[in-house]
Amino acid sequence: MKLSWLDIRKTDEAKAAILQEALHYRLDGIVADDPAEFEQLPPTVQKVLFPQGKPLPESFGSADIVIVDPALHGEPAELALRHPEVEFGRFVEIIDADTLEDACQSARTEKWSLLLFRDPTKIPLEIVIAAAAKSTGSLITIAQDVEEAEIIFGVLELGSDGVMMAPAKVGDAAALRNSAEFESPNLDLTELTITATSHIGMGERACVDTCSHFREDEGILVGSHSKGMILCVSETHPLPYMPTRPFRVNAGAIHSYTLSKGERTNYLSELRTGSKITAVDVKGQTRIITVGRVKIESRPLISIDAVAANGQTVNLILQDDWHVRVLGPGGVVLNSTELKPGDIVLGYLPTEDRHVGYPINEFCLEK
Repeated sequence: MKLSWLDIRKTDEAKAAILQEALHYRLDGIVADDPAEFEQLPPTVQKVLFPQGKPLPESFGSADIVIVDPALHGEPAELALRHPEVEFGRFVEIIDADTLEDACQSARTEKWSLLLFRDPTKIPLEIVIAAAAKSTGSLITIAQDVEEAEIIFGVLELGSDGVMMAPAKVGDAAALRNSAEFESPNLDLTELTITATSHIGMGERACVDTCSHFREDEGILVGSHSKGMILCVSETHPLPYMPTRPFRVNAGAIHSYTLSKGERTNYLSELRTGSKITAVDVKGQTRIITVGRVKIESRPLISIDAVAANGQTVNLILQDDWHVRVLGPGGVVLNSTELKPGDIVLGYLPTEDRHVGYPINEFCLEK
């Protein structure tokens, strides 16, 4: 999880509601320029004092971290010796080559570096992230809005360790926290045994074209029911009559579920340009990727039934064609039209029922 800091220094209207929202969604830090702002905050949130353009107060109150401008406040290392009860960080505003080098030096040496990039390009941030590759400190980058926060979290795939953002309205704290959920948890895949296949006639299937290059042992989970899915492989593996398309998964009939961001499911028919889905490899390792487009076309379909060791049944409906494939243990690629009872495929068995894609604890019968 990336760090999310909410900057309330200039928040006047609805401050109380915004703070309650930040605490409810468990943002990591609240940033203020007056220690008095921290008095009512619980110990579960980091209290970050950032007196930008102002002298340091006589007392830091309950602040956990103090961000300083060395030109005004002195060096963080020297301040840390005088005030061992708090952690200090350096603020750097990047406007040219010299200040970029200052940011790189801070990233290599300071426990906390708060960075403000004045130019819209993210290339300077890439340089700082690369400079900090072997450091143990944390980079916090200032974002103007949630959209920029999402970009900052993904720069060079590693992203900034955290983002500081000033809220414009109620709802921004929740959106910032959601954008910080960069990491995707691993899944416990299970082996499923094929019990039957049948040709079921025409229907619409969806090819999901993503903005990512799939690995050979990677695809997306798809199933007719929310509690059982099979790992469908991408078109990364060679085919005799067409070039590989390593960004594509011929995923299944449009009613099917797939996993998206934040443990949600989506119907394949709901996906569109910009949607976030979960790529999964044969070890259960996951990453969130972006949909570039979805191609829905009428094709003959094949229904595949399988069963888990606990007796739970799983169904997947795919395009009825040899080149549509699923993955088995060890990354074995299996042509869907050649599957037969007794074959083993990889799948996933979510435990929760779903309501509009969200996991929910309620009775739900799918058949």
